[in-house]
Amino acid sequence: MWTIFIGGLLCCLALSAADFNGVWVGQIPTGRDGAFQDIAFQITQNGTTLTGKLYGDYQSSPISEARVSGDLITFIVVATAQQNGNEINTTRLRFTGSLKDGALELTRDRDGATTAGNGGTFVTKANPKQIFRLKRLY
Repeated sequence: MWTIFIGGLLCCLALSAADFNGVWVGQIPTGRDGAFQDIAFQITQNGTTLTGKLYGDYQSSPISEARVSGDLITFIVVATAQQNGNEINTTRLRFTGSLKDGALELTRDRDGATTAGNGGTFVTKANPKQIFRLKRLY
C-alpha cells in the first residue's frame, strides 16, 4: 500500500514540475554603462536534468551541472574571454531561476574565475547579482 502511495506522490510531483524546454531569448546587463547583450538559451529538459547551450554575441557555451527541482532551475555556464592581449580568462557563471508569468526569470552570479596563463584564481570586483527575464520562442 505504501508503495502505491509513494509512487502516486512521485507522479504528482513530476507532473507539477515546470517545463523549461525550448529556446529562451532576451537581454542581459553587461555591467558596462547600462549596456545590454542579446542572449539565448537552448534548453532540453528530461525530468530533473537539463542540457543545452547559452548563445551570446560572439560565442556559445554549454550549460552544465543543470538541475530542476519543482519550479526552480539551476545550472553553470563556463565562459571564456580574451583579455589584455593574449590572456584568456575563464569564468564560471551560476544561473538560478524559475518561470514567472510565462517568462524565465534568471539570476546570474559569478561563481569563480581563472586565468589560463597561470591557472590560478583571480580576484575581481564584487559583482552584484544580475536578474533578467527571457521569453520562450518555442
